[in-house]
Amino acid sequence: MKVIHGIEEIKEPFENAVVAIGNFDGVHLGHQAILRLVRKKAGEINGTSVAITFDPHPVKILGNNGSPPLITVFEQKIELIGQMGIDVLICIPFDQSFASVTAHEFLENILLDKIGMKAMVIGRDYTFGKNRKGTVSFLQQYAEKYGFAIVVPDWIPVSSDNRERISSTHIREIIEAGRVADAKSLLGRDYQIRGEVCTGRDRGGRKLGFPTANIRIQDELCPKTGVYAVVVQTNQRFYKGVANIGYSPTFEDHLFTVEVHLLDFSGDLYGEKIRVNFIDRIRDEKKFNNINELSGQIRADIKEARKILSNIAPYSSRPEKEL
Repeated sequence: MKVIHGIEEIKEPFENAVVAIGNFDGVHLGHQAILRLVRKKAGEINGTSVAITFDPHPVKILGNNGSPPLITVFEQKIELIGQMGIDVLICIPFDQSFASVTAHEFLENILLDKIGMKAMVIGRDYTFGKNRKGTVSFLQQYAEKYGFAIVVPDWIPVSSDNRERISSTHIREIIEAGRVADAKSLLGRDYQIRGEVCTGRDRGGRKLGFPTANIRIQDELCPKTGVYAVVVQTNQRFYKGVANIGYSPTFEDHLFTVEVHLLDFSGDLYGEKIRVNFIDRIRDEKKFNNINELSGQIRADIKEARKILSNIAPYSSRPEKEL
């Protein structure tokens, strides 16, 4: 996939461009359905599949009451869109100046003139342009005049009752509640955080007998505090593990940490970038009376994690890409 940063980097229109535009936070099953349709339509007209997204997320510039944490960091979003087989990803820097571009200006100057759009696949509720005037009905007004097609797919429902669609907001709420197994059914993959292994408080191995990797996370969204069964990707391979997210109430230092104990691992991960895939939640974080009691619970957590992880489909023995 070719990644273009900024409209000015586009030198000439793409051949029969079929476009999807969106924030694609999470690149969830709904987003994936749109991107597959873009590829399908591009194949039908011998065209170029194009996805357009923004950095930072527009709500970070326009939101008056703060912005919700993103499900995926920008680099992961690029990777996930690339995995969908899209030909070109255009990343547009979003600022107040770009926010003032009207829907008609965006359609005429960017989508048609710059990109060469011949078709667009768009969610029925997606909007673009100043004051969110770029709706499906807006595009339909100009489709015949400018000679492009509009494809509006059905929503992907959360469940069989078809009452609620998959959305980034819903997925975010599920992850924040610690329901990582449920999140997988909407994302189409395990929820993942990324970060660098940093120096911790030297308690896991020395005091408790279970060495942990303390992670300085990149992600904005972190699951609810508690203990989780995870699969950890390092530069070398995948390891099953147990992650603890929280404030270490037994030690009463009230510092938020994300720590992972890798099963059947020995070595040094300091300074290494790793990825933690959340499989299922084991329990809430809890304060124990003493270190021995905590150590006993960790042993039980490891046993439970092994049981949970024995039932998952095997991860590749090699990382999906070099970190």
